[in-house]
Amino acid sequence: MSDTSHQNDSAAVPSRGISGQESDAEGQSTTRAQSPEKRSLLSAIFPFLRARPGTSLREDLDAALAESHHGDTAFSPEERAMLHNILRLRELRVEDVMIPRSDIEAVEISTTLGDLLEVFEKSGHSRMPVFAETLDDPRGMVHIRDVVNHITNISRIKPRRTAARVSKIPAAAKFNLSNVDLTKTISDLSLMRPILFVPPSMLANDLMGRMQAQRIQIALVIDEYGGTDGLVSLEDIVEMVVGNIEDEHDDDEVMLIEDPEGVFIADARADLDEVSEKIGTGFVIGEHGEDVDTVGGLIFSILGRIPVRGEMVQAVPGYEFHVLEADPRRIRKVRIVPLRHAERRPARLAKQEDPADQPSDHGQ
Repeated sequence: MSDTSHQNDSAAVPSRGISGQESDAEGQSTTRAQSPEKRSLLSAIFPFLRARPGTSLREDLDAALAESHHGDTAFSPEERAMLHNILRLRELRVEDVMIPRSDIEAVEISTTLGDLLEVFEKSGHSRMPVFAETLDDPRGMVHIRDVVNHITNISRIKPRRTAARVSKIPAAAKFNLSNVDLTKTISDLSLMRPILFVPPSMLANDLMGRMQAQRIQIALVIDEYGGTDGLVSLEDIVEMVVGNIEDEHDDDEVMLIEDPEGVFIADARADLDEVSEKIGTGFVIGEHGEDVDTVGGLIFSILGRIPVRGEMVQAVPGYEFHVLEADPRRIRKVRIVPLRHAERRPARLAKQEDPADQPSDHGQ
């Protein structure tokens, strides 16, 4: 349930890897014995640490990452993506990272304790923004930890015995949950914590520093008119560098679905080996898939960037990959179409990709 530890661990992955490689490199003979394929991320970066005259270190790294990398063993596609994301982080604004208003899950200040527990159960979140009447009147946030602490304190039976005798009482006998009034509201219970309010133009890097300094992990994005535009969490910013972070509360999703006509809808996180096994022997990944594990990684390896929604990529011979969902951070969903279907049913596929842009049958 603790988001903080999970995010901090994820955010620290690159630095731990680099520091570990530094310590391994203390023995010179060990470093010299490494093959090019096993070069550490630090040793791969080292040649660029000496900036060329007239250029900055950032420009050198950016140029190196932008160069064609076919056959290059200095960086894996995942390392290239992470380094690119680090360099890009200071250019991103909150509006590039935030969850849009329509996707915000929040609770009204008049929500009862019983209803609040149900909301937490369904959402899987540990923090929830609190508003009065509308999202444009935010009041703070409520943390599941505070809710559990409240229930524990109210239901705990005050001991009338010595500490030694109390320790022998079964845990179930120490609490009486009937003491908890589930009809009391968030306002009545004073469970709210402060929340950050930030403009959409704020740099994501600056917001991350502010969150760390104030130990507040979610912020509401407020537009120039005072309305709520979106929500951003520390995890959202960290994911801009390390990619999608899943915890034990994320539900397992179906990664690959096949329709009756042999067209596949794949989550970009779907494992390439599993996709290849499902589609069949004709799905030959090739050299681009040697250093990646997922469908999204394969597409990124080919393009060297995150594609936009609606873009088509021929990532595997004989198949078209239609990007159905993507954002500035990652590819989300892809349609994998055998070329025989793409050639035979172009109009149908176009209609499926964006129904809003197609005329209705009644208008024909």
